[in-house]
Amino acid sequence: MNGTPPIIWTVAGSDSGGGAGLQADLRALDAFDVHGCTAVAAVTAQNSVSVQRIDAVSPDLLDAQLAALATDMPPAAIKTGLLGSAANLRVLAAWIDRLRRHNPALAVVVDPVLRSSTGTSFADEELLRAYRHELLPRATLVTPNGAEAAALLGAGAQHGREDIERAAKALRDMGCGAIAITGGDASGDRSDDYADTPHTSGWLSLPRVATPHSHGTGCVFASSAAAAMARGFVAIEALILAKMATTHALRHSYAAGAGAGPVRARAGFALESENLPTFSIPGQSSTPHFAPLSHAALGLYAVVDTSAWVRRVLDAGVRTVQLRIKDPNAPALRREIADSVAAARAAGAQLFINDHWQAAIEEGAYGVHLGQEDLAAADLAAIARAGLRLGVSTHAYWEVCRAWALKPSYIACGPIHATKAKAMPWVPQGNGNLAYWSALLPLPVVAIGGMDVARSTQAAQCGVAGVAVISAITAAPSPEAAIAALMETIDRPVGRTRQYQHVALPQSTLSS
Repeated sequence: MNGTPPIIWTVAGSDSGGGAGLQADLRALDAFDVHGCTAVAAVTAQNSVSVQRIDAVSPDLLDAQLAALATDMPPAAIKTGLLGSAANLRVLAAWIDRLRRHNPALAVVVDPVLRSSTGTSFADEELLRAYRHELLPRATLVTPNGAEAAALLGAGAQHGREDIERAAKALRDMGCGAIAITGGDASGDRSDDYADTPHTSGWLSLPRVATPHSHGTGCVFASSAAAAMARGFVAIEALILAKMATTHALRHSYAAGAGAGPVRARAGFALESENLPTFSIPGQSSTPHFAPLSHAALGLYAVVDTSAWVRRVLDAGVRTVQLRIKDPNAPALRREIADSVAAARAAGAQLFINDHWQAAIEEGAYGVHLGQEDLAAADLAAIARAGLRLGVSTHAYWEVCRAWALKPSYIACGPIHATKAKAMPWVPQGNGNLAYWSALLPLPVVAIGGMDVARSTQAAQCGVAGVAVISAITAAPSPEAAIAALMETIDRPVGRTRQYQHVALPQSTLSS
């Protein structure tokens, strides 16, 4: 992460025990390589066992802190924590409005700190009303746990996923841009967070980290989300990164007194696959896993649209092929699939059928490739039972997490470069993102989008298992010559040497 670090304001309480509040916020912001500025809204006397005193600072003092920062260090994002009083909340709300006159895209992440982990209440009814009517409507993202969500709604505790999903919708109806109801205060062997955002909604899940030392998890989660949004990630991506950072911090927690010790936010969280959450797939109640590839080094992966092209690329030496016929009503679709399967089987090649999973099963294809829009409608369990391999297209962090839930045979990442294959809203990922995904995912990664000989060389040097190519083969004056050049550059030893180093964080592929 290069360049001038974005500036984040955290407006929260100070924890004399150093585990939560502003102290935890700054550690989390450091892990994202952003610059954290603090405005103290309350001072606490606490240790790892209990909170013994809470004093809200005066509204004038909070206003003075924010004014000083605004004149010299305007924020790319604001994170809120313990605010101390309704009056302080109103000071902050006025500053949000003032700052947004100059920066309408200013992200505001609200961590509604209403009670300490040791049980001390931080909010009276006046402050709760101020949250509901004055801060939530200004929030880009709100990150309550289950108990805090219930308090904000004035409702009883939520039980079960449907209750939590309804609570998230009700909170978004209060005017906030996005909601994540975190599962840190729930029991069970998994940590499940429900995200309801403008781009997508669903459950982010990881195994729960078995540690008694979890002080400051909510602070780290919200601060991490604010840092990610300041770096250009949309809300759902920011929540994924926040979950990764918080899980990593829990793995490095420690004792610092007789009670629950603090989590320790650290850099490097986004390069550990054990921190990558799964993301629920709409319409799928279960997520079967799929068999690995027979040949994990896919090499040149030709994507063609007729059985004649399948035979032609196989005759030229390609051993990983995708039959991509987008029209479900195409004439002789079944015959095209059957002929392609037979040709691939005779050549000992790995053939994937794009989209048409029923026909792929019935004709005995080697595998199926599905786009994100197809995952919800496909019978994934039937595909797995039939023994077919599965490849999944991804374009953004949450799509990778959705694919990761299936542990598919490979994950395709794209578009790496601009492509005319189909219209998409995604910003090209580039070699930096490709190297990142190749380093993070313990599955074969396929590069797709805008590939020619030079770009295929670069993709191979990012560490990918395969390079998917369409027009560089089918539109070439001599497809056989193009295939020979592509195979030579992708498969030769120098092509397989990692030249592009992975980045600490990928770039977002959507404008925030």
